[in-house]
Amino acid sequence: MTDSRRLAIVTGVSRGLGEALALDLLGRGYAVLGIGRSDSPRLAHARYRFVRCDLGEAATIDDALARPFEEAAAARPPAATLINNAATADPVGVFGRMTSSDIACALATNLSGPAAVANCFCRVFTDDACERRVINVSSGAAERSIPGIGVYSIAKAGLEMLTRSLVADHAQGSSRAVTLRPGVIDTDMQVHARSQPRDVLPSVELFQGFHASGQLVPPAVVARKTIDRLVEGPIEAGRTYNYSEL
Repeated sequence: MTDSRRLAIVTGVSRGLGEALALDLLGRGYAVLGIGRSDSPRLAHARYRFVRCDLGEAATIDDALARPFEEAAAARPPAATLINNAATADPVGVFGRMTSSDIACALATNLSGPAAVANCFCRVFTDDACERRVINVSSGAAERSIPGIGVYSIAKAGLEMLTRSLVADHAQGSSRAVTLRPGVIDTDMQVHARSQPRDVLPSVELFQGFHASGQLVPPAVVARKTIDRLVEGPIEAGRTYNYSEL
């Protein structure tokens, strides 16, 4: 039986951009599968399903997601989009002052986890009659070294290579992958960054400046533009899209 509703899978739905994406997608009639360590009460809806999954525990991702993905694919949606949005800003600090465990946990959440989710998505959603997209949410920090957020930058650079790898592996058929650098969004990550002492985050004034100058964009605005341009519009496989291009 075919479900005419388009499907969107969004990680990190409890708040920020992930929550805003899920809300907007539901408003457009999508079936939404939300993934995260916790859910948002704002997303309660007949077309919404939440799957509790800690992306920092990559070894558990297949067990957590295989069945929900298979059930969603069995409905044969005409389009299925995975938005790898979940991320953590910790640990903040310069190399030499962080713990090895904090570094490992951050790389797991920000890189190993999204790669494992994309792997599960590609394994389950194989029908070329379904238009499949993967949108990996990155950052300008993927190509710019900013003192104190090196671990985050390393993970985002890896995430952009994930996009290119997905394109190389699935060059045929109706599968596409792109990277999004969404700009500076008014989220808890920004609050966390600008509240750090300078000896922990030497670049703290950069983040304070984003806030003071009014450069932070509301998550709902970024979500709407992302869906218009990258979920519903034509895309170029493997490309990195900046906020200004949405």
